[in-house]
Amino acid sequence: MPAVQLSDDIDRLSRVAIADALRIAVVESLTAGGLAHAIGAGDDASSWFAGGIVAYMTDVKQHLLNVAAGVDPCSAECAEQLAVGGLELFGGDVCVATTGVGGPDPEDGHPPGTVYLGWAMHDQLGHEHLQLDGDQDAVLSATVEAGVRLLRERAEDFSDHHPT
Repeated sequence: MPAVQLSDDIDRLSRVAIADALRIAVVESLTAGGLAHAIGAGDDASSWFAGGIVAYMTDVKQHLLNVAAGVDPCSAECAEQLAVGGLELFGGDVCVATTGVGGPDPEDGHPPGTVYLGWAMHDQLGHEHLQLDGDQDAVLSATVEAGVRLLRERAEDFSDHHPT
């Protein structure tokens, strides 16, 4: 995704969040704050971006975000549980979470570039699976771009189904 599309997604997310007084949150296991950094650049972000948390260690995910013991940290289930935990932690309307393997080496049987994005809203949750190519920087960059896009899509969907 070109930088222009990323900027457009952030602009659109900002407009929807401001217009509908949404609280947006993120949880990052893979992107180390990169998604929060991108979202925080949005127009008037302090009025709609509740915050983000970076949680790498399994015990932190379990303690702070209620990820169930034994859940594969590189899975759709983990991504969804991270998003639900973030939604609750931040009192949000929409939360997106990132998890996966940035590389360069495989982890726990998952090849580099295996990424899961989880999302949660008050009454819905889901995930996207991405299999990305490239070095670690390329995987992380593509994950941030996909996370911003997914946040924009979920915020627009939330707005469409919960008019102010």
